[in-house]
Amino acid sequence: MSLTTILLIGAILSVAFHFLGVYTGAKKTVWVMLAIVWAASFGLATSEVKPKGYTEIEKMKGKFAETDKLIEEAMPEVSIYEMVVIKKSYNENKPKQ
Repeated sequence: MSLTTILLIGAILSVAFHFLGVYTGAKKTVWVMLAIVWAASFGLATSEVKPKGYTEIEKMKGKFAETDKLIEEAMPEVSIYEMVVIKKSYNENKPKQ
């Protein structure tokens, strides 16, 4: 699933929650909750991976050109979203056994 699809789904859910808040009379509460959820989501996606993630990246390095390109672009600090993209690229190129 691409980032655009995820953001589109999030925007649709935000609008749906807005109408739920209007219906229940808690519009401000719903929007504060949505702001907190969006902030936490972006914070999580942009946070750096743990050191174990870097060892996994080292194992994937040198196997596929496309994956190596993604690794080079992401270094020196790899975010969780970048790690997911690298892992997806590696799994797509990984030969089936």
